[in-house]
Amino acid sequence: MSDFWWEEVTGSQLAQGDLLDSCLLPIFSEPKRGEDGLFELEGDASRARLIVMTQSCDLANGKVDTVALCPIWTLAEYESSSPDFGKKGAWENVRKGRIESLHLLASPSSPDDNRAALVVVFEEIFSLPIEYLKGHADSLGSRWRLKSPYLEHLSQSFARFFMRVGLPSTIPPFK
Repeated sequence: MSDFWWEEVTGSQLAQGDLLDSCLLPIFSEPKRGEDGLFELEGDASRARLIVMTQSCDLANGKVDTVALCPIWTLAEYESSSPDFGKKGAWENVRKGRIESLHLLASPSSPDDNRAALVVVFEEIFSLPIEYLKGHADSLGSRWRLKSPYLEHLSQSFARFFMRVGLPSTIPPFK
């Protein structure tokens, strides 16, 4: 069933839905105002598993210099930082699309095991240079790329998360 969700790819060509392990992410400390009045940043770097969110057509046609990416975690990893998701029914709500900031994808290696699923976190979006990501993708050798229609479903969930509109008032509930 893995071949329904994911395909293995190699090389430097990027596409929406590419799973990239061990990407370098800059981490900045709280900015401090220097003596000249300008803000100064200090930072470090960490590694993260990310999924490409930029549209494939923009990547293929050279329309972007930076690529939008979201972190992707195993359920156990996510539960360790958000214990409420270890409670009964939490992942079922995510699976049903009731928690807009999260999206579940089947595991590339165990797609029939829902506990092996991966969770994409839309609340955190990173932007990294395309040339860095192309070189990194090539250095990974084999990697996973999400296939249609699961790719479009991910993209639609991402769009829904950002297109939400909060109204100052609404139609009262029906009784």
